[in-house]
Amino acid sequence: MSVLIVNKDNFDSVRTSEKTVLLDFYADWCGPCRMVSPIVEEIAAENPQYLIGKINVDKEPELAEKFKVLSIPTLAVIKNGNVVSQSAGARPKADILAMLKG
Repeated sequence: MSVLIVNKDNFDSVRTSEKTVLLDFYADWCGPCRMVSPIVEEIAAENPQYLIGKINVDKEPELAEKFKVLSIPTLAVIKNGNVVSQSAGARPKADILAMLKG
């Protein structure tokens, strides 16, 4: 499965997904974000049981504010419509998978 670009128009359908959701808050100019991006895409390709989305904080400031994103990359995990885990900064694949598994 590929990574979904999330914006304010499709956010509600993502948030209410039956699947566990991983959101990657990023910006194109952010070096650590560029390090995390291929890991997130790899997780999406290998784990169809999850819904993986990316949110560009420059294009979607309302969503970044809603999640209280103060630094990027920020990763958030949503289960049953609720944020169950959130972390800022680049993370290795094992840590991201651990966040998803809860």
